[in-house]
Amino acid sequence: MVAVDRDGTILQVNSQTEALFAYPHGELIGQKIEVLVPQRLRGQHTGHRASFADAPKTRRMGAGLNLKGRRRDGSEFDVEISLSPVSTGEGTLVLSAIRDISDRRRIEEELRRANQELDRKTAQEIGEYRARLASIIESSEDAIIGKDLEGTITSWNRGAQLMYGYSPDEMVGKNVSILTLQDRPDEIPKILERIRHGEHITHYESVRVHKDGWHLDVSISVSPIRDGEGRVVGASAIARDITEQKRSEEHLRQAQKMEAVGRLAGGLAHDFNNILGIITACTELLRSHTQSSVASDPCLTNIRKAVDRGTSLTRQLLAFTRKSKLNPQLIDLNSQLNDVAQLIQPLMGDDVEISVVPRCPSAVIEIDPGQFDQIVLNLAVNSRDAMLHGGKFILETAVVEVDQGFPEQHRPMTPGRYIALAVSDTGTGMDLITASRIFEPFFTTKEIGKGTGLGLATVYGIVQHNGGHIWVYSEPGRGTTFKIYLPSAEHKLDEQTKPPAEPSLPRREGTTILLVEDDEIMLSLTGQLLLENGYTVLKAKNGTDAMHLVDTHPGPIHLLLTDVVMRGMSGPELVAQVRSSHPEVKPIFMSGYTGELIAHDQPAPQAIPLLEKPFTRYALYNILNAALTDRSA
Repeated sequence: MVAVDRDGTILQVNSQTEALFAYPHGELIGQKIEVLVPQRLRGQHTGHRASFADAPKTRRMGAGLNLKGRRRDGSEFDVEISLSPVSTGEGTLVLSAIRDISDRRRIEEELRRANQELDRKTAQEIGEYRARLASIIESSEDAIIGKDLEGTITSWNRGAQLMYGYSPDEMVGKNVSILTLQDRPDEIPKILERIRHGEHITHYESVRVHKDGWHLDVSISVSPIRDGEGRVVGASAIARDITEQKRSEEHLRQAQKMEAVGRLAGGLAHDFNNILGIITACTELLRSHTQSSVASDPCLTNIRKAVDRGTSLTRQLLAFTRKSKLNPQLIDLNSQLNDVAQLIQPLMGDDVEISVVPRCPSAVIEIDPGQFDQIVLNLAVNSRDAMLHGGKFILETAVVEVDQGFPEQHRPMTPGRYIALAVSDTGTGMDLITASRIFEPFFTTKEIGKGTGLGLATVYGIVQHNGGHIWVYSEPGRGTTFKIYLPSAEHKLDEQTKPPAEPSLPRREGTTILLVEDDEIMLSLTGQLLLENGYTVLKAKNGTDAMHLVDTHPGPIHLLLTDVVMRGMSGPELVAQVRSSHPEVKPIFMSGYTGELIAHDQPAPQAIPLLEKPFTRYALYNILNAALTDRSA
């Protein structure tokens, strides 16, 4: 992924770009994009770039272009490139996704030669050639799958095994529909029908299902396989995983939407402020020119109150669009939250208990204090509305060291030291669809007249403006937790102070962990982290599957790492069952909710440690090592 400005200057690249082109990050930033283009093609590329800048539009992968990339050592390779224009306040940027297709081109060329030379070769030469071709296909990182016209798999290369998780023994002889979504039963038959008629399908985008159940976005090209007489007898499919590209494009669309709505909201705020100014001036003049009895008229008082409410609304709009005047200061959240808690207590009411839980000695960030208060106030208002019959409102702080692996799954976060603020309530919670939209401006689930839909959009805007990130965890009936990560400013108190380096983590060969998580992607990613550190991992999607593994696994299970809130059997219920039959298994909870909220909602033995999502690689290994060595976690 490469981001450039209108003039073609590289503004940002990801680690894959550094690996693909063999350039260190620092050598690319500030260079023209042509540094990645072969010398002989640079003049032509500059012209294409100028044309694109005059009329920018999204260009997908696989546009039929013969494109080349140039590495730092001068070597060239085949590439595919998608282009996505991004409108910002500073002008239009272009986000490029660049894919190395050298293997695919080589395989396509080998197949073309094979068809041309087949009639001129002896049986021995054909055998040797096919063996060499099979070796090339097996070495490709793309998934290359052969199948007959009924969809039965006849060949399955190493790339397919890496992408989908199945070995050749598991897939050869099975129908390829095992990889498709259940709600798309006609997809494979329709493709095979086109193949029967000799059609070629190029760069078809779809979704496939991994062995572990999670979904992959893929780009697929399918070609007919013909026999010696030219009849179509099967199909060859080449698939590439584009999940990361799709994820980046979704972040891009969200950024464009927020930018556009922000510009609209900013304009509305300024116009609205002018109208409020006129109303305010007229009411003040009316007060000064009328008798005292008239000046105290309730109508004038109500007008002034309405103006004050309107002024508050414009402040929210301006905060969302980042145009309000700010005064960033170094503040310690631990002390700031105590002050804010007193401020919001009358707002929350007597039936809501406010709890401030500092989990670190100091939590220093740099932010406008008024903006920070606005974050807590807006979250408090939403929590109050969700707790119809009272409950608990919890504010927790912690220092978090974010490692390289964490941002890969929580884009666009970068490694570093953050102050984490968790804001939780014991209210009604939200379903997945609602939670996915709550940061959109003007989106609200409240009754007409009871909400503007700007509160959480304002929170999102303030957090982003201050270099932070925010995620929400919620389920109906389970309450809600907002996790906010703001860059630590501890080093600004003493520029010589550096965060301690993370200690090396011992490998844990021979330790078996039963991992229970009902989110398929989270289950797969956490399992991969554990495997990388030498653990043996048993994976279960729910409590019932977990109990089956506990009862049937032939060897010992040392740790049970389970989500708290799951469909069917909950984490605490699972732990209780496992302890009754296998007391030697040490349990650890993991949840997007905080320990305070879990303890309030569904009490569990206090001795069980909690790993809070999202977690870093170091946090995961540290809590496991603590449990294995009987230390306090």
